[in-house]
Amino acid sequence: MIELFSADIFGRLDNVILHKLPNLTRSQIKLQIEKGRVLVNDKVVFKAGFLVKKNDIIKTDFLFDEPLDHVEPENLPLDIVYEDNDLAVINKPRGMTVHPAAGNFKHTLANAIAFYFKSLSDVNGNIRPGIVHRIDKDTTGLLVIAKNNNAHLSLAKQIQEHSAKRTYWALVEGVVKQDFGTIDTLIARDKKDRKKMAVVFDAGKRAVSHFTVLRRFDSYSLLEFVLETGRTHQIRVHCAHIGHPIVGDLLYGYKKQKFKLDGQLLHAKKLTFIHPMTGKIMNFEVDLPNDFIEILRVLGMVI
Repeated sequence: MIELFSADIFGRLDNVILHKLPNLTRSQIKLQIEKGRVLVNDKVVFKAGFLVKKNDIIKTDFLFDEPLDHVEPENLPLDIVYEDNDLAVINKPRGMTVHPAAGNFKHTLANAIAFYFKSLSDVNGNIRPGIVHRIDKDTTGLLVIAKNNNAHLSLAKQIQEHSAKRTYWALVEGVVKQDFGTIDTLIARDKKDRKKMAVVFDAGKRAVSHFTVLRRFDSYSLLEFVLETGRTHQIRVHCAHIGHPIVGDLLYGYKKQKFKLDGQLLHAKKLTFIHPMTGKIMNFEVDLPNDFIEILRVLGMVI
């Protein structure tokens, strides 16, 4: 992965590269720097914190484990909620990335479905077979995958036109006073931290989330979200924006958490769409994951 570019910002070498290559993670970039795969003004630099001046010439020659041109089938645990000849609905666990990206080629949902299903759509290419939409690595719950291109195009159109309905549950910090409401903002990549998204006032994409308070606790609220749009990290950004970040979300929420968790308590609980071939309305709902349930019980909710 060779890139040659002029630095357009002043700062740490890893930050400058991340600004240019936002699809990589800071840890991936740091490892490549330490392996001597980055030159600044034709000199190898081994420290991620090296200060780069504006207009310095940076050359990267990143080498990852394997080329990102296919998905290797893997026999991974997979919770298949529904399956027919055209599609399948999956209940994704926490910690599983939906599809491979640079430096992260294995143990994804795409690897798993490539093993389980003989036929998958290729609308999104060889590295995302069958993947119609995605949820974050540490978000749990429902996803629909397509086994052929006709099903894929129909499902993708439903999501784009909002005729497919996606409902999430989230436990958030603090007591939300409104019983229901709509969060309508613009969202774009955070200029200070390229791993994050942020609410902006121009040059962003419109993001709309409708919420209802399901239960209030002393210091927390259980919310239901229905998405009108599907931007990256949308619910997580919106919760932080209104001052109620999701419990367990270290990226957008509190750094000190009361509960020991491996990720945010955000669950894609319900999914409704029209079957691409039969025209039948398909409704699916899955239970909350065990750690989510246990915390609600600790807070006094009977489930």
